[in-house]
Amino acid sequence: MNLTYPTAIILQAIEQGYRHGFDIMDVTGLPSGTVYPAVRRLEKEGLIVSQWESDEDAFANNRPARCYYEMNEFGADFLAECRARFRALPKLRPSQVRRSNA
Repeated sequence: MNLTYPTAIILQAIEQGYRHGFDIMDVTGLPSGTVYPAVRRLEKEGLIVSQWESDEDAFANNRPARCYYEMNEFGADFLAECRARFRALPKLRPSQVRRSNA
């Protein structure tokens, strides 16, 4: 896996509890065309895992089902490498994003 700045920011967002695509896009400022291919690569590389919420939960919240991402120990180690390379990673402070509680 390449140590890229967008990858580092996405992993940092997941680590901080932003677990689905729209929250990750909002908190990082990255477009969907960057976030979704990156999370697919991160999952393929074994650094994060994903799980779809149930259709019932999505329906109860009047929205489409969400895919939630979670970092594993390999992702945490990779994020540490990213932080060593990109020492100036910004603190993520969304204006009005709520953390997902799934």
